[in-house]
Amino acid sequence: METKRKNELKNFLKVQKIKFNDLNLLDLALSHRSFANEKNSGTENNEKLEFLGDSVLGLIITEFLYKNYPTLHEGDFARVKSFVVSEEMLSQQGKNIGLNKLIKIGHGEEMTGGREKKAIIADAFEAFLGAMYLDSKYSKVEEFVIRLFAEEITLVINEHHGQDYKTLLQEFVQKKYRDCPQYRQISESGPEHNKTFLMEVIINNETIAQGYGKSKKEAEKNAAKIAYQKITANSPKTEKQITEIHKKGRKSHSKKRG
Repeated sequence: METKRKNELKNFLKVQKIKFNDLNLLDLALSHRSFANEKNSGTENNEKLEFLGDSVLGLIITEFLYKNYPTLHEGDFARVKSFVVSEEMLSQQGKNIGLNKLIKIGHGEEMTGGREKKAIIADAFEAFLGAMYLDSKYSKVEEFVIRLFAEEITLVINEHHGQDYKTLLQEFVQKKYRDCPQYRQISESGPEHNKTFLMEVIINNETIAQGYGKSKKEAEKNAAKIAYQKITANSPKTEKQITEIHKKGRKSHSKKRG
């Protein structure tokens, strides 16, 4: 393996706080069949690791539900699991941790946007879990999966999984503070074909959170997610901040009316 590739994988593992003994196994987990097909016929791809990872993920999610939600019925287990292990969710989590940037794909797939295809990212995510399982203990994979999916599981159980964080935040703020979140662009950077936007979410003229994204919409969603998590985390500091903001907003509104 080339030094550059090793460093990319090591940096990824460092950011995710994961220990991996066999970098070649990790590299294989991120090798799509299109890449293997462009090499010699003996080159392996990540499909077998994907198959393994799918089973490991399913077991982890099911065990987590069994231990933490004893009142749920089997049908509820199936509903939650089907959403969490869906292509949509796995590809999103893969992008969230930057896995899509590390996938080795063929030139043809690269030219047609393969690196952003949900199926390719989701498959690589499962292969990554399969490789992690072989490389370390089951408990390590379980810890990683639950760290990523625990919140999503809660949302599904509460039947909020069909809504994005902007909707969740708006509903929460309107109900509790009788206000509506506003979004404002802070910055825009990068070349025309690969821009990065920074947006902030505002409640009564006070910034609550900021988020980055490759589009304004994506940045708004990320800002909304952070804001929603802060507000609903039962943090006294955040609760006090929002309450004070709400009071200021009402006083200001009253003065204007007077």
